[in-house]
Amino acid sequence: MRQQDEATRRYYESRDVDVFYDVVWGGEDIHTGSYAHEAEPVADASRRTVERLAERLAERLGPGRRVLDLGSGYGGTARYLAGRFGCRVVALNLSEEQNARHRAVNAERGLDGLVDVVTGSFHDIPSDDGAFDAVCSLEALCHSDDRARALAEATRVLAPGGVLAFTDVMAADGTPDDVLRPVIARLGVDALATPSFYRERLTALGLHAVGFDDDSQQLVRHYDRLTEETRARKETLRDLISPDYLQGLLDNLPQWADAARHGRLRWGIFHARRGTDTP
Repeated sequence: MRQQDEATRRYYESRDVDVFYDVVWGGEDIHTGSYAHEAEPVADASRRTVERLAERLAERLGPGRRVLDLGSGYGGTARYLAGRFGCRVVALNLSEEQNARHRAVNAERGLDGLVDVVTGSFHDIPSDDGAFDAVCSLEALCHSDDRARALAEATRVLAPGGVLAFTDVMAADGTPDDVLRPVIARLGVDALATPSFYRERLTALGLHAVGFDDDSQQLVRHYDRLTEETRARKETLRDLISPDYLQGLLDNLPQWADAARHGRLRWGIFHARRGTDTP
């Protein structure tokens, strides 16, 4: 396994991280939320992001269609797509612990026949060229140390006419890497991608109709809500996670909100299409 993939796997298999995502984030859709109002629960806003991304894929979804979810986590996106559209979803994810939980919930909800949970890396997707009608990812690429390779792999497995959509937390163009390093330290990477990087790479890969639904203002609200919820649940969390990790969250989450307020971060949905004449 690649060194960065192994670091990401260890991160997501940490009990501290797992409890935080379960107690504070809802344990289903671990993504930046699309908030309808300031006090909206984090889990509800995160699910709305999944719904928004699905709209970008919808023309290529339906019974008989095949979808790939890169960095599928606890499986919220895969279950939503399979349950709403009846498509078959391959959920690719590094953490076998998360994947075991994903499979169990799929079985409980009667979706195990539509969702195939695969342990693996989006840097080396274990699928044939052109295997999928749609490929998606929600805030997984921020963990990559080779996003160009991950995008190339996503494009390789996309069928002619297929669509790609993903969200990611990015650095604003022109923001020096060292300014954000204290903010992104928990992710285990040296730098974030930028919107211009994604635009340029998607275009270079021969994808068409490359677009970015910039909703960066959601980042402030999202990290403010995570900070509020972590503080509100502090006494519960004290009994479940290590004191150092809890204090690290209370120190780090406001840094994300502050970086967003100062225009140093970007977030939204990238989307593109593979042309029917793409080799």
